Amino acid sequence: MTDPFGLNSPTPEPPRRITPLTRRNVLDWLALSGHSWAGRLDDEDFLGRLYNLSALGSTDTRFSDAAGDIWQHRTNNYDWDDDWVFTDPRFNLRDGSDENLLGFLVETVHPVVRRDQTEADALVRGYNETLRPDGFELVETSRMGDRSVYGWRHIAAVRTPAASPLRDHPNLADKAVLIQHLDRIQRDLDSDPSAAISSSKNLLETLCKIVLTDRGVDYTPADTLPGLFSKVASELSINAESVPDDARASDSIRKMMRALTTTVQAVAEARNSTLGDGHGGERESPAEPRHARLIYNATTAVAEFIVDTWTA
Repeated sequence: MTDPFGLNSPTPEPPRRITPLTRRNVLDWLALSGHSWAGRLDDEDFLGRLYNLSALGSTDTRFSDAAGDIWQHRTNNYDWDDDWVFTDPRFNLRDGSDENLLGFLVETVHPVVRRDQTEADALVRGYNETLRPDGFELVETSRMGDRSVYGWRHIAAVRTPAASPLRDHPNLADKAVLIQHLDRIQRDLDSDPSAAISSSKNLLETLCKIVLTDRGVDYTPADTLPGLFSKVASELSINAESVPDDARASDSIRKMMRALTTTVQAVAEARNSTLGDGHGGERESPAEPRHARLIYNATTAVAEFIVDTWTA
């Protein structure tokens, strides 16, 4: 009997948001990182925490299940490559569900698997830099004594400093200093958020100076970021009055144009407050990676608009 309404059809797998390129990059990064994916455990013990190895077939006819051939080739003979699991179709890390890959990555930094918290944190940073453009990240979900237990979550996909269009913009001939700021932000987003916030502000200051120099507009070392942006906005007509009054969306665009000034002021204030590392604060900054990413994303939105307007 047919099932025209699909009531008895198998539940379709959810769409995969992690692209094949990201999957390859994160697994290649792990392979090249010098860290064993199984940590202090044998491969069989590690994979047994995630999969029912007795239910998975063997690639070796001498054994009836995956547990047997993994022991044979990774413990007894040790004749499989260290990263064999990344391409083994039984574990489907490259082509399976997002949940399968993320669960594997989370397990590699579990305290039972990896006792060194510093090593686990380094792995999490590497994973997150690769995963965030696709909208995922690993986060601490609980504690096991003094160690972090991680899980994963879906986030809005973010553009990372390493992939910023400013790096390859054809109209930015002298961008070495901008790239230095982007590299610092990339380095510090997770490990030193206050430094990343300061570098975001420095990025905007440098870009404003590049534009003003190109346009022959004077500025002084005493000019603050809001002052520099004000000069750029005036020179490039980046203001609400520059929006044509012949479209229904004009009011919305005007509001967004006014918001640029507010955003620049907020970036400057964040750097000079306890969030950034400016002015040698007496207390440790309360900035977290989420604050640094917010300020970086605001910074890059303003920066790209300045460059697009400058070169239009």
